[in-house]
Amino acid sequence: MNTQQPYDQHPFQEVLVSPMYLAGSNGTGDAGFAPVAHWPHHYLDKGPCQLLVTSPDQRIRIGWFGDDFELWKITAAGDAVSAPSWTATFNHVTPAEIVAGLTTALAHDYAEADAYDGNGRYLADPSLNWADAVRPLTDAGWTRDGGAERGTVEIMAPDGQAGVLIDNRLSGWDDETVTLWAGPPGWGTRSEAVFTARTPSHLIAATAAAMTDPAPVMRERHQLDRKVEKLVTLTPVGPTVPQVPRAPTPLDVRRTAVTQAVQRATRFPQTAADLRVMAARSRTAASAQRRSSNPAPALGARPLTSPSTPRRSR
Repeated sequence: MNTQQPYDQHPFQEVLVSPMYLAGSNGTGDAGFAPVAHWPHHYLDKGPCQLLVTSPDQRIRIGWFGDDFELWKITAAGDAVSAPSWTATFNHVTPAEIVAGLTTALAHDYAEADAYDGNGRYLADPSLNWADAVRPLTDAGWTRDGGAERGTVEIMAPDGQAGVLIDNRLSGWDDETVTLWAGPPGWGTRSEAVFTARTPSHLIAATAAAMTDPAPVMRERHQLDRKVEKLVTLTPVGPTVPQVPRAPTPLDVRRTAVTQAVQRATRFPQTAADLRVMAARSRTAASAQRRSSNPAPALGARPLTSPSTPRRSR
């Protein structure tokens, strides 16, 4: 449910978007790189890859292609110069928070691996049971779609706006076999995460688990495609519109009238009562001036008579 004002009025309004898998990209890779922030960073001036973050031994590589359709390319290999054992790509619509599911698992696997071992869990063979890779989705209530092509399996989210397609047909080791997707079909609306055949099942599962996270993510309003706005719940982070002054109440009107009457009487006395009040204030001011020129001990000072009450003459 959209709880915001029209897009054109508040394009930079910060909103919390739910479900997260429909939030799209915010244009930065910060969330995806956060789990590996301590790894070496290589900023590249030439070529489509703008930032490459690698494990210290360079066996795991996380590339950010800021201007391409495939925004992320993540690989792992047996050593720094070998061909990748597997590849995962994420397109330009994919939320970086979903990429973080994979990079978090990679950082954990690398930390747990033996520095002198040629392997690591991030290079493990995938499970023979396709269900292991998508168990977080089925555990979250995503269900199998019976309309998938022969030799494939498709599992859909309860809202029908996300899913995973698994190709179980015979394929080469570098063929793309698992695709996580979210959003309506279209260049600016559908996010896709694609994994090749030898990707370890637990890494796909870690990415899938991120898609089931119920926590909303923050976006600016203009970062959401208008076709997606009606499919998500938007919660404003701050005020959406300027506060409109409320209409005055009858009590406000009476108080204003009294204040204005007092101000007029002070500036332009017209009645005898007005004149008496003005005279009393004048005498009080003159008396205070005389006392200031002849100061008396503070302890013996008497309180001043109220300036609004005229003194009686003796």
